[in-house]
Amino acid sequence: MLPDNILIVEDEHLISLSLKKNLSQEGYEISIAESGEDALKIIDEQLPDLVLLDIMLPGINGIEVLKRVKSLDDEIPVIMMTASGEVETAVTAMKMGAYDYVTKPFKLEVIRKVVSKALETIKLKKEVAYLRKTQKEQFGSDNIVGTSPAMQEVFTRIKQIAGSDATTILLRGKSGTGKDLIARTIHYQSSRFDRHYVEINCAAIPENLLEAELLGYEKGAFTDAKIRKKGILELGNGGTVLLDEISEMSTQTQAKLLRIIENKRFRRLGGLEDIEVDIRIIAATNRDLWAAVADKTFREDLYYRLKVFPIYLPSLRERKEDIIILTKHFIHLFNGAFRKSVKGISRKAEDFFLKYNWPGNVRELKNVIERAMILGEGQEILPQHLPREIVSNTPSERMGAEKFELPPEGISLESIEKDFIEQALSNAKGNQTHAAQLLNISRDALRYRMKKFSFI
Repeated sequence: MLPDNILIVEDEHLISLSLKKNLSQEGYEISIAESGEDALKIIDEQLPDLVLLDIMLPGINGIEVLKRVKSLDDEIPVIMMTASGEVETAVTAMKMGAYDYVTKPFKLEVIRKVVSKALETIKLKKEVAYLRKTQKEQFGSDNIVGTSPAMQEVFTRIKQIAGSDATTILLRGKSGTGKDLIARTIHYQSSRFDRHYVEINCAAIPENLLEAELLGYEKGAFTDAKIRKKGILELGNGGTVLLDEISEMSTQTQAKLLRIIENKRFRRLGGLEDIEVDIRIIAATNRDLWAAVADKTFREDLYYRLKVFPIYLPSLRERKEDIIILTKHFIHLFNGAFRKSVKGISRKAEDFFLKYNWPGNVRELKNVIERAMILGEGQEILPQHLPREIVSNTPSERMGAEKFELPPEGISLESIEKDFIEQALSNAKGNQTHAAQLLNISRDALRYRMKKFSFI
């Protein structure tokens, strides 16, 4: 790595030599200019990484040199050197973009610390800018793979929403359809791309802790609150917050979320002051929220507030024409990751892919390709590299074909519901979250039915 280049602009020869000797020992490459005119020549020929700039110079003064540096590259840190009586001018220089100033006579240790801090700050800024640029490119809509009509509709909606001022968006789709990818794409293609993107999985956090994670808390708000902590909503101020699996949020927390969306303000737990926030909330769910509204497990008013801009992400079996396109995309992706040169998938394996129902959607396809490329050694993915359920195709077909025959004499729908809840709880050994997953309903919906049938 090349050393940082520092330009010292100082007309007092002893000071410039002393600075050069001291900073050279720190590994910096040093250039010296003893006038403003000399400084401008050096700056025009090769931009330095940092400038130590005296305010009082013969000819062109330090303020004019500062203007020139900032016009060429606003990111270059400039540290002004000034006599004690020129502090007001130094403050003016700070307003014009100077990083800091030091007053003469100064200690060399102070100069070293200020220079080191300035260079670290600018490096961090460049890294953040590069990361944001990379993320903006990575999560561009061009990187979402799919040519099917269903996905073209998704692309259209993303462009419409990303360019709008919409503050609430609802993403619907089965697990594995890429809701988190779409949420990031909307954020990084919007005017909020240079602000924070934060996400929280509402199903992964216990109900009694979710509110604290969202709102944050003050020191002493509850037993374990040893320090003040900012919540997800505060951290995402100015940017985007993804609330994944929002159907798992309790109705009490839903009510608070609705008020925050409407009022754009909230209080930390234990707090006395309102905190104003400007955030775009993207809610994602793999459940039928309208059914949850009917079950009284999801608030109707919040449902309508969230679905102002809904996007439905189709399951993979609804966009079968994208399966092979996605397969090629993932092969290319893992070729780079695993340093392989797999060229494609065999015709027989392709047939299995097209016949399979893909219950895990795009996530499952990606995992299958990753596994096949780890197991395979040739330049083609073959049937023997695929999981048994895809080659036999029996599990997914059986799942799709199973039906419950209605007896001629009829049956009580309520008794069937009660029986299945009992079976799910038994299979899950009493774990309500697992039982809810077996029935493809939310935990709150399960508890509602358990109360209904006196299981609790």
